[in-house]
Amino acid sequence: MENLQKRARIVLIAGILFNLSVGMLYTWSIIRGRMMVPVELGGWGWSSAQAGLPFTVNVVFFALGLLVGGRIQDKIGPRWVVTTGGFLVGLGMIISGLVGNSPVGVTVGFGVVTGAGIGLGYGCVTPPALKWFHPSKKGMVSGLIVGGFGFGAVYFSPLTSTLLYRFGIENTFLYMGIGVVLLSMPIAQFIKNPPAGYVPAEPSNMKASAKSAVQSTDYFWRDMIKTPQFYMMFVIFMITSSVGLMIIGNITRIAHLQMNVHDGAVLAGLVSFMAITNMLGRIIGGFISDKIGRVNTLFVILCIQLVNMLGFMVYANFPTLIIGIIGTGFCFGALLSVFPALTAEQFGLKNYGANYGIVYLAWGLSGVVAPVIADNIYDATGSFMMAYIICVVLMVLMIAVNFLLKKRVDIALN
Repeated sequence: MENLQKRARIVLIAGILFNLSVGMLYTWSIIRGRMMVPVELGGWGWSSAQAGLPFTVNVVFFALGLLVGGRIQDKIGPRWVVTTGGFLVGLGMIISGLVGNSPVGVTVGFGVVTGAGIGLGYGCVTPPALKWFHPSKKGMVSGLIVGGFGFGAVYFSPLTSTLLYRFGIENTFLYMGIGVVLLSMPIAQFIKNPPAGYVPAEPSNMKASAKSAVQSTDYFWRDMIKTPQFYMMFVIFMITSSVGLMIIGNITRIAHLQMNVHDGAVLAGLVSFMAITNMLGRIIGGFISDKIGRVNTLFVILCIQLVNMLGFMVYANFPTLIIGIIGTGFCFGALLSVFPALTAEQFGLKNYGANYGIVYLAWGLSGVVAPVIADNIYDATGSFMMAYIICVVLMVLMIAVNFLLKKRVDIALN
């Protein structure tokens, strides 16, 4: 038994490290900033919409890759799916470097190939880890693993900024792609399911009420999509993630526009700080959801996000920007630990890979809601004010949907 517990810890650590090695998605704010610099000044002269397209496509293929990878790993196990994911992440970055100043080429490389690779890997490290640990620890396990992905941006941000300064955009993509392949593929070999018949030990201090809360029926995906709670979860995940992605993908421009921040090192530091709050949100959100429940944690997230979007309308100096970053990073990160645990709790672990892959499509669609709206509003008006107003309205609607979700979950538990 002790040996199996050691293997459980190894799988958990490997999952964290793998996500740490491929978590460069949130550094796009730095890369896109250099792309929008005029060609004569060392950039690519791209418009905001052009520079936002690879990020949007990446988010979509991230979700599609997770859906496909989840279904495959349910059948053959996670190790080779995760290995393929790590390879594709690096390959897409390398392709982006080779094609150079080409919106279509970078969209295919970073958007399609890297996005699909991230989805394959990211989607297949959480299911085996959840199977190694007791259901009462769903929030903790999912929080730690997805926290690795968020923390990746902490070191990827300064690394990306340094590479861009010294070697240019093309070589930055190349070097990062090679590094991802060399790091992620060996780590992937440790991602494995527990042996057949394995039952994780029950925590000794577990309360009777908590025991009943972790019981769940194993739904096949066709049954899952017939339930009302699936659609409520889907729309909350999509809209709330979209609001977070809008700020994450534009934080350097917001800092430049509203707070008059121009220094490249400071902007890179802001992205790293955002990544830290994102990572902490994933971990803390997972632990909190184990204590007060997934839907109650969602309510807290939604309320914080609503207040923060109201705040962005008036944030005009560096201290208020820090408050906005903390709120955005924490809420976005917490969402990504609560929803894996909520999906497992509502629909079971047997078909979790495929089920969460479908739920995660909401995150993929989130990349084409608020971020695209914000890019077009910015190109038309030079401001994000109308985007903030739209986000406030959306968050009020999501709080209402969350009340309905809580009623459905309470009915299911009783």
